[in-house]
Amino acid sequence: MSDEFSNAMRDQVFSLPELMRSQYSDLEPKTRTVLTTPEIFDIQHIILVGLGDSYAACLAMKPIFESLTGKRTECLNALDLSRFYEKKFLGGAPHDPLVIAVSNSGKVARMGEALMRVRKYGAFVLGVTGNDQAILAQNSDRILKLDIPKYPSAPGTRSYMVSLMALLLLAIRIGEVRGRYTMDTAKAYRKDILAQADKLEEMLPQMDSDILSIAKEWKDMHHFDFVGAGFDYATAWFGKAKAFEATGDFATDTNMEEWLHLNFFMKNVSEIATILIANTKNPALSRCKETINYAKQLGRPMFVITDGSKDDFGVDTTYIQVPSTSFAYTMPLTQFVPICLLFGYFMAMRGERAGRGCTGPWSFSKDAACVRQSEIVVL
Repeated sequence: MSDEFSNAMRDQVFSLPELMRSQYSDLEPKTRTVLTTPEIFDIQHIILVGLGDSYAACLAMKPIFESLTGKRTECLNALDLSRFYEKKFLGGAPHDPLVIAVSNSGKVARMGEALMRVRKYGAFVLGVTGNDQAILAQNSDRILKLDIPKYPSAPGTRSYMVSLMALLLLAIRIGEVRGRYTMDTAKAYRKDILAQADKLEEMLPQMDSDILSIAKEWKDMHHFDFVGAGFDYATAWFGKAKAFEATGDFATDTNMEEWLHLNFFMKNVSEIATILIANTKNPALSRCKETINYAKQLGRPMFVITDGSKDDFGVDTTYIQVPSTSFAYTMPLTQFVPICLLFGYFMAMRGERAGRGCTGPWSFSKDAACVRQSEIVVL
């Protein structure tokens, strides 16, 4: 990479393998003890709640929690939980529902408001946060403390990966205690998490080179369409968020099936950069193949993020390969990486400041005031 395109977002990406190793060592023992065995056996219903990148992490882990724990799991935006969720579903039994609230800063007013409400009606709250003194922690029954080493600021990359890892380790532990699988199987799931660090470290140079080539070709693109199914859709949602934060470009995130009902009608196809996320273990793989083929027929500029290759999809387009996993559960830990590389390069090439530097018409967002300084209403 030329120093001309050096940027903090790319640096965060290249720090991920070591971060995965260190955070695994920190979080694995914490997730074993943060909930007691009786508390885990009381769980009948799980609610994952977040905002921004934390919401994307919850969205990715929602189907994984259901598969690993065997318990109905919802993924909610904090506003939906605080103002619209039916209160009769928020209590009635010990430690149920389990509300897992994710926010690295822990300072967002709406998250605090949501937790005040759910505890008022009897829910049990586990806060996943890097700040054990903020409003989220103050309104949690248990805290899973995140300790992410400081790093030069960029649109959330390291924090997103850690949120995913924390939730995945929690899901593995809950399923293990409830007897959904053996201890040996749980150990294999955890081993697959660590394996991602080595695989990513090995693949990053080629991935970086491929993404830099795309970034040079797409540097004047300002419309992005992210598409995925299942937890791949969460990566699409995350991609939209990075477009907003890093460059302020227009972006959409769409479920694979909805794309074939709606998005493909959009005109000016040569101006819509399309990024599809499709892992080879996806139950919707057949639909992914069809969607990639139709996007190709439209003539859209595009690439596919996958652990596979052209041989798996049968369409002649660009494939950006991310680490393959032994279990689909661990795929979200690395499949977002090409997106962060791409938008990091766009920022460097265009001289963009994250969040528009919180200046001019965006000045009200300085220090996240617009989400931290908000009236709290507990309904």
